[in-house]
Amino acid sequence: MALNLKGKSFLKLLDFTPREIKYLLDLARDLKRAKYVGNEIKTMEGKNIVLLFQKDSTRTRCAFEVGAMDQGAHVTYLGPSGSQFGKKESVEDSAKVLGRMYDAIEFRGYLQSDVESLAKYSKVPVYNGLTNEFHPTQILADFLTIIEYKDTLKNIKLVFAGDVKNNMGNSLMVGCAKMGMHFVGAGPKELWPDEKLINECKTIAKETGATINFSDDLKKACKDADVVYTDVWVSMGEEKSVWKSRIQQLKPFQVNKVVLNEAKSDMLFMHCLPAFHDLNTDVAKDIQKEFNLKEMEVTDEVFRSKNSVVFEEAENRLHTIKAVMVATIGK
Repeated sequence: MALNLKGKSFLKLLDFTPREIKYLLDLARDLKRAKYVGNEIKTMEGKNIVLLFQKDSTRTRCAFEVGAMDQGAHVTYLGPSGSQFGKKESVEDSAKVLGRMYDAIEFRGYLQSDVESLAKYSKVPVYNGLTNEFHPTQILADFLTIIEYKDTLKNIKLVFAGDVKNNMGNSLMVGCAKMGMHFVGAGPKELWPDEKLINECKTIAKETGATINFSDDLKKACKDADVVYTDVWVSMGEEKSVWKSRIQQLKPFQVNKVVLNEAKSDMLFMHCLPAFHDLNTDVAKDIQKEFNLKEMEVTDEVFRSKNSVVFEEAENRLHTIKAVMVATIGK
């Protein structure tokens, strides 16, 4: 049976079958090659897409804007102060207005319920650019990168280090379950995902051959890993008051050379960015001043190592996000 994702929203990977996810990854590879060669066919001419951001971003915004323009679509960007969404106008009312003007809506914000409501009331495809619970477009980019280096996702062991219950931990766990991979969440037990989501992923894993495991010992978790992944210790929008306790919780889960020595020699280091691996940002300087840390979730040595594929991963945001748009609103 042919796949048809026209008109479908991209809210979380739980909504998609392994075959549909593979289709999006294959399409992304085709679109990437076409862009490189210079023979990309525009399938979204005349389409209008609105980017609704409650949280600022570099990669998500650029990937949606460039991807849409490559395909001939027009883009409107509404930043954190650029609309009345959720302030003077309800999510439902905003969705009904935007759905009458645009062919698709991208949302990057806080509540998963908001992006779900946008899809319910707008009647056009809605794309989740990040919520507190899930970050599905990032996972597509991650998996495309793994395929480019490992040729497959099947039986790949991926270790996620840090706050395993954040949107990246949740989404990587779901993605690994869907695609027959071996997921290990390495972090403090109090920062493991919700038990309901874990059980849902384990049920999926029984069908795909995936495994879902957790450890509070990062060194042991990384034994024979194909991929070691981490994310910032303090998520965007969290109060500075939580930094001290979070840093103390997660210090043992820093990805450094000692940890990577446990993984396979050709392992990949991945990070969704931005990363606090040096002191070249204002935030990092503040952290260093207050907590005497020059590196946080990953050392600079690992971040710049031959095993690091973080910038290929970042580029692939463009190609996978473009694939989602082409698959859902392209001609």
